[in-house]
Amino acid sequence: MAFDTAVVTWSSYKTDGMTDTPRESGPMRIFTSDPVVAQHMPEPALAEQECEACTTEDDPLEPEEYADYRAEIRDDVWTVVDDHHLEGTYTFADFRDALEFTDEVGELAEAEWHHPAIELEWGEVMIELWTHKLDGLHKTDFVMAARMDRIYDDYEPDEGA
Repeated sequence: MAFDTAVVTWSSYKTDGMTDTPRESGPMRIFTSDPVVAQHMPEPALAEQECEACTTEDDPLEPEEYADYRAEIRDDVWTVVDDHHLEGTYTFADFRDALEFTDEVGELAEAEWHHPAIELEWGEVMIELWTHKLDGLHKTDFVMAARMDRIYDDYEPDEGA
């Protein structure tokens, strides 16, 4: 029997019978063989999806194939260049934040074994990302970009500062 999988955000409460103690919310995997249930399960955010390994049998994504993924990454950071790769530029208040962000992106790249080109300058980190095996874009490139956007949330300079 085949099962479809969905990752959903949940909130639950643990109770001891006397008081309600909230538990942390987080992702939970639901396995179901019911196609009606699976059809109505929301797709998890791009940053929460798995980085899928590609094969040499895969083709690079075409613009109509990556349009939905593109909509889930920051348009003030990322640009698709020649339908071949992503270029992103993140800005920072100082060199230390840019360096720490670069280190976190490096750890992410190692964990997923998907390595971008990274250029670090004072107050700026530039990233180029594509799937070398395909010489083009794959869903994993967009998942990685979305995860980098999430990392950046901790570093983004305040506009008023």
